[in-house]
Amino acid sequence: MSRREGHGWWPYLLPLFSFLLLLSLAGKLPDGLQPWVLPIQVLLPAGLFLYFLRRGEYPELRGYPDRRWALPVDFAVGVLGGALWMAPYVFLAWAGEGAFGFWPDFFRPDPEEAFDPEQLGASLVGLTLGLRCAGYGIVTPFVEELFVRSFLLRYAEVFDTARDFRDVPIAHYSARSLLVVVVFFTFSHVTWEWPVAVLWILGTQAWFYYRKHVAALVAVHAGSNLSIFFAVWALSGRIGDRSGMPIDLWFFV
Repeated sequence: MSRREGHGWWPYLLPLFSFLLLLSLAGKLPDGLQPWVLPIQVLLPAGLFLYFLRRGEYPELRGYPDRRWALPVDFAVGVLGGALWMAPYVFLAWAGEGAFGFWPDFFRPDPEEAFDPEQLGASLVGLTLGLRCAGYGIVTPFVEELFVRSFLLRYAEVFDTARDFRDVPIAHYSARSLLVVVVFFTFSHVTWEWPVAVLWILGTQAWFYYRKHVAALVAVHAGSNLSIFFAVWALSGRIGDRSGMPIDLWFFV
């Protein structure tokens, strides 16, 4: 067992929880100021991540397998996960609520909470989409995967002992750590996402146990988020339900 200074938590906690804190604070600001939190939500976590990265705090990101198939396959796994994430809700929107009469209200997306590409003004739609794409498709995969797969998964095994979480091997399986990760990931999403969040985290966790590299899961997460973002950007308002009414898909991002 190696000896290290400090507990090593901050590189994993600060980037993710700075984003969550800003997200919480944004809802308490006046309506006119809320949209302008978006750039900070992207830049602050990204800046913290890059700061700790330059300090060498993420050894688990080193040594990504130098094989031609590695990145494309990991990314493709994420794209498949993104498609499965969207599929039931796109079908629900197309079929109408009558087709899902058994579906509880808290598992239905709220159109009022959809992302607004014009939140910074009609003239800044490109900037708004660029910031959202960067935050959702690049920054979030790094900060969330480092917290969930590297910190939380390992800390769940040692929190009641004197061991350092960094001494637990990457992608080490235990029933307790798997349960903690599934519960955290699921409850960190809004309620309507819970059914697909459980399936996504279980599927990607199985891939993690196979790949045994955090960077591989960053690629998976980026594949899911970027595919969802670009599918929404390409299809929202351009496809209709059975009655021909356009479907707004921005609630996904």
